[in-house]
Amino acid sequence: MKKLLSILVVLSLLLTALPAFADVIADVEAGQAMTHDELVAKALAESGTFIVYGNTSRIATAAEEFAALYNINTEANNLKDQEIYTKLRNESGSTAADMVMIQDGAQLTDAIAEGLVINFVPASVKDVLDPADQQPALVHQYINKLFIYNNLGDSVPAIRNVWELTDPAMKGSIIFKNPESEKVNMNFLVMCTKDEWAAKLAEAYKAWKGEDIDLGSYANAGYKWIAEFLDNCTFGKSDTTIAEEISQDTATGKIGLFVLSKLRSSSVLTDNLTVAQYDASASGYAVEPFAGFMYPMYTMVNAKASRPYTGMLFIEYLMTQDGFKPWGKSIGAYSPDPSITVNEGDLTIDVWKNTLVMEDAGYILDSFEVEDFILQHCQN
Repeated sequence: MKKLLSILVVLSLLLTALPAFADVIADVEAGQAMTHDELVAKALAESGTFIVYGNTSRIATAAEEFAALYNINTEANNLKDQEIYTKLRNESGSTAADMVMIQDGAQLTDAIAEGLVINFVPASVKDVLDPADQQPALVHQYINKLFIYNNLGDSVPAIRNVWELTDPAMKGSIIFKNPESEKVNMNFLVMCTKDEWAAKLAEAYKAWKGEDIDLGSYANAGYKWIAEFLDNCTFGKSDTTIAEEISQDTATGKIGLFVLSKLRSSSVLTDNLTVAQYDASASGYAVEPFAGFMYPMYTMVNAKASRPYTGMLFIEYLMTQDGFKPWGKSIGAYSPDPSITVNEGDLTIDVWKNTLVMEDAGYILDSFEVEDFILQHCQN
């Protein structure tokens, strides 16, 4: 049914916007082979305001610097993921975005299938990036959400095993943004039910308890961990508010799962916080079987773009050292370009990829029944 609906949406889009869609595809195909100077010339020949949508506040800084560099009138909008996908479906003409920066690989896969967005890989990075970071969508950065705990008091939750978070004694001490309201959080939990991660969770359970896991009615260890973890959680409004709450002097015994980059905020008392994986690495152990999760942020050209070449030029800019600076100036964002190094004191992207749950869009798209299971356990 889901695939049939996607096909019907695609047909509807093509019938209502085929000429413009075909033109932008042709432009992007031409742009793939262009040099930087050729892209600049094409972008400067376009008219109207260049419009960008992104679900990160730092998109405005990058767009402002890009606009000054090329003297292009630019409008940057920081929106939630779902708002961006809704606008991609409903907007057209000069008010539509020309380029989007967006997360949630599963929903993006649907958007690509629907013909809403078009992938553009600048010639400057084709031979630099891993092919997996180029198709079906260009990865601009990876972002991690980690177990981070309050290090004050006698009840410090310095976890070594994620099953510790299912202990009844932890109920109410774990803060997480509701996966119903943030899709990447939902995707993380869905991934825990994949055979690979379910097997790792079963092994971690045995390491924790010293005995094989008793699944009872659960299909695998991933389902059991999700249910017991969520039953212990309270849900925060945002990653920012979670970081602020966890860091307070009165939050002893609290642990959160939120984006590492929130530690840059002046409202977060970072001295009161310890990142579980940092602590693990320093102590010579690992958080079993994962210390959180990591997901990509993508850049795409809108299929309805009125300035497609400017969109491509901006994507090229974002993949450079200068274009990555708004994110690279603090911890928690990682370029797929190995020449763009992480901040001092942070771990490398290779370390994170080996210690965190990574998104698999194909598995997530085929696992909608897992989402129903997760939602049932969000009603605590």
